[in-house]
Amino acid sequence: MVHHLKTAQGRTLAYERVGGASPTVVFLGGFKSDMQGSKATYLEDWAKQSGHAFVRFDYSGHGHSSGAFEDGAIGDWFEDACAILDMIKGPVVLVGSSMGGWISLQIAKAMPARIAGLVGIAAAPDFTQDGFWAGFDDTQKAELEAAGKVALPSDYGEPYIITKRLIEEGRDRLVLRTPLHLPFPVRFLQGTADTSVSTKTALRLMDHADSPDMRLTLVDGADHSFSDNVCLPLIVDAIGDVMSRVDVAVAG
Repeated sequence: MVHHLKTAQGRTLAYERVGGASPTVVFLGGFKSDMQGSKATYLEDWAKQSGHAFVRFDYSGHGHSSGAFEDGAIGDWFEDACAILDMIKGPVVLVGSSMGGWISLQIAKAMPARIAGLVGIAAAPDFTQDGFWAGFDDTQKAELEAAGKVALPSDYGEPYIITKRLIEEGRDRLVLRTPLHLPFPVRFLQGTADTSVSTKTALRLMDHADSPDMRLTLVDGADHSFSDNVCLPLIVDAIGDVMSRVDVAVAG
C-alpha cells in the first residue's frame, strides 16, 4: 500500500513500508527513477520473505510524489530521504542505487549514528559536477547559462533535462572533495559494463572513503541497471553481509 508523508519543506512523498526486524533497510533510487523499479520491488519481496523491515520511496518530482522533476536538485532529494528516515525508529541500512548512492553518503555524513550499514549499487557521488558538468561542451554550457537548462539523451527513454540549479546546487553537496568517514560496514557493487558510472568512479570512492569494513565487488559484464537475475541476488547478499557484521559488532 502506498502511503504519503508531508515533509517540513511542504513536499508530499509517496512511500511503501514493510514491517519487520530492525535494522530497517531503506532503498534510495536513482536519478529520475521511482520505487516501482526492479531493484526496489525485488528487495521488498525479499524483506517480506525474510522478515526484515523495509522502506522504498519516491523523491519529490519522481514517481507518485509531489512536484516536478525539473524543479528538483540533489539537496531537495537529500531532504526527502532525511524526512523518510525521521519517520523510522532505530538504525537503518541504506541501499543506494546510482544517485541514491550519493544521497546515502550525504546521509552518512549528516547522521552517522543512525546508519548500521550501507550498500551502494553503481554509486554515483558528485555526478552533477564530475559527470554532467565535466561532460558539457562550450555550447551546452552557454545554453545552460542562457536558458537555465539543457537536454541530454538518455538510455532510459525521454531526454534528461539538466537545469542550472541542479548543477549549481549540487556543488554544495559534493562528497569526494572532503573527508568521508563511514563508521559502519560498507559494500559497493559495480558492473564493469556500466556506461553511466565507471569502475574508475567506484575505485575513486573506495580510495577516498574511510571505513573500518569496506569492500567493492566488481561484476564482469553487468550494466548500470544491475537488475538481472545475477545482480539482484548479489544486492541481497551484500545486505546480508552488512547485517551479519552489525550483529557481530553488537555481540562484541
